[in-house]
Amino acid sequence: MIRENKQSAFAIWISLISNIVLTAIKFVVGVLFNSPVLIADGVHNAGDVVATGAALSSMRVSKQPPDEDHPYGHGKAEVIGAGIVAIILALAAVYMGYHSVTVLFEPPHKATFIALAAAAFSLILKQILYIYTMSIGKKMKSNGLIATAYDHLADVYASIAAVIGIGLAMIGDYYQIAFLSYGDPIAGIVVAFFVLKLAVHMGKSSIGVLMEKNIDSDKMNAFIQLVRSVPDVKRIDRIRARDHGHYIIVDVRVSVPAEFSVQEGHDISRHIKQTIMDQHSDVEEVLVHLNPWYKETT
Repeated sequence: MIRENKQSAFAIWISLISNIVLTAIKFVVGVLFNSPVLIADGVHNAGDVVATGAALSSMRVSKQPPDEDHPYGHGKAEVIGAGIVAIILALAAVYMGYHSVTVLFEPPHKATFIALAAAAFSLILKQILYIYTMSIGKKMKSNGLIATAYDHLADVYASIAAVIGIGLAMIGDYYQIAFLSYGDPIAGIVVAFFVLKLAVHMGKSSIGVLMEKNIDSDKMNAFIQLVRSVPDVKRIDRIRARDHGHYIIVDVRVSVPAEFSVQEGHDISRHIKQTIMDQHSDVEEVLVHLNPWYKETT
């Protein structure tokens, strides 16, 4: 567990440092060489710095053990962090779109190779960070890291559009094709759309977890089959499961023979819990309630 926490912390710190460096590069190059898409993307990266900081803080809180005030743990702190990332992405998308639209009504700015190189560097670095952070996030079942990975993916989209937009603008400048000279701000509008779409997806996922949304049907069916496999479980009266950040809590009510002793009922409960947790490492707690089952009622 300590090694896993170190991997998560390393991944988030790498993301934070990378975002700070890219923000500085894009702002400097964007301002010096009049690239609207790089300036907009620099604002996006500045938001990423705040978002990554929120993800880092929420991950630290989520790893704290249960206490008297939070008996189910602090796992949802990561979900809140993911929600903050979604809000920041949405605000960045709105700004990027607005900035790019206003540039369309100005004389076209001359695109440069340095601006293109900065966008290409961001594209390569962010793709590497996305793959790395997503792999660690899925391995650790960390919503905070997965949200950060999606943030990197949004940057990948932004950088692709920036490379294409700046490249088209350079072609327009070279061949005197007027409409291609606006490739840079048009790319910024495309970037804004994809970033906003990603923010909405992340926001809906976070709200679903905070509103105690049931887990997906495939996973629920797997839990049902495991409970049914436990001897002396006559009927499943109810089963629910909710995502609690980087772990799942399962709540199940089953019927067992009414003549069983308290000890026998306890053993069945423990068997159900152990069966589920042995097969699903992401399940942190299984709450089992027993109901009496009478043969003549079947």
